Amino acid sequence: MLLHDESPLAVEAREKSFILGTYARTSFHPRSGRGARLVDADGHIYWDLLGGIAVNVLGHQHPRLVKTLKDGSKELLHVSNLFYHPAQGILGERLVRASGLLRAFFCNSGTEANEAALKFARLANPGKSEIVALEESFHGRTLGSLSLTGHAAYRTPFEPLVPGAKFVAPNDIAALEAAVNEKTNAIFLEPVLGEGGIVPLTDEYLAAARRLADRTGAILIFDEIQCGLGRTGTLFAYQHSGIVPDIVTLAKPLGGGLPLGAVLTGEAIEGVVKPGHHGTTFGGNPLACRLGNAVLDEIEQSALLARVREIGDWFGAELRALQSRTPAIVEVRGLGMMWGIELDRPAKEIAAQLLAKGFVIGTARDNVLRLLPPYITPKKAFVEFVAAFEEVLSGCRVVELSIAGQPDNPTTRQLAGQGAISK
Repeated sequence: MLLHDESPLAVEAREKSFILGTYARTSFHPRSGRGARLVDADGHIYWDLLGGIAVNVLGHQHPRLVKTLKDGSKELLHVSNLFYHPAQGILGERLVRASGLLRAFFCNSGTEANEAALKFARLANPGKSEIVALEESFHGRTLGSLSLTGHAAYRTPFEPLVPGAKFVAPNDIAALEAAVNEKTNAIFLEPVLGEGGIVPLTDEYLAAARRLADRTGAILIFDEIQCGLGRTGTLFAYQHSGIVPDIVTLAKPLGGGLPLGAVLTGEAIEGVVKPGHHGTTFGGNPLACRLGNAVLDEIEQSALLARVREIGDWFGAELRALQSRTPAIVEVRGLGMMWGIELDRPAKEIAAQLLAKGFVIGTARDNVLRLLPPYITPKKAFVEFVAAFEEVLSGCRVVELSIAGQPDNPTTRQLAGQGAISK
């Protein structure tokens, strides 16, 4: 079967017939890519400023990842967690030493990591069932992680969920102090809210959470599935504040594009998790762990954290300068390679117009554009994005759009026909 030659219309028709409709997909068909570029089924080229939703931090076809895949394919792809393989322990040691925590557990995804964290917190705090989380937070789609997701539209269809969750506003220390008490099992926070619109928590807020956890015995859990592993310019987002949690959850970029999640645990969990308390068939897969080590190698050896900070500082200043001259931008939030641009209008319409101009971006909530680009993205991409974004917001008449120098783009014509582009 020649998957690469399948037409976009055939792909869409087959999915509509056989795939459960859990996603409202954009009619966009990326088929290949290199670096920070994506190429669609018609051969048109785009800057990828979404990175597979924060997964592809090294971009596409990175030589280190390609070599790791080739080498790993010649060895065992799966052994089960009944036996040993070296890649898991090596990756665990590196994450533990870098985080300041003590142990690692590997799974397959972010929501699985959060489910495991909830179970570990229950073991460490028996008899306590209340969890304090944030409004507009997102922790996953399984019942436990969904119970902690602070967006009612996600939770309501599946209620009753796991009881005991309380939600407070981000960065409202007084509300957090009022919610945490002796019955609190855990405080569950994203140091930078992702799906919630790219909202960084202040150092003062994280310090307050640590203080309240220490006072009440609650387990402090940081969900760094989207904001971790270099996204903000430090390997872990909490390292900006110096506040170390009891548990941190990771996923997205960890497996280099293959499914891999992790839970890192500290002193509060030491000794409480026993054989049989938790498990996974595929977690810690040999090939995924090899890729995880390759991702860390590239971050370290290519000084990508410094690059993320440098580009992030410059790009943030460019976005705020654009905000100063564009009333449509309500607020710019973020750091490093994680940015949210809040608009005074629906974000999806603007994202569609930017896609037609050659930029793949995401949205968060109704009116926030979300950018999660690969760490290797060249400055040129951001310069071109700012110019295109300003043009879109200005409402300029668009006669002919060009994607990466390729005029008469079918994607442009298609979006124009859907009313996404004014002509």
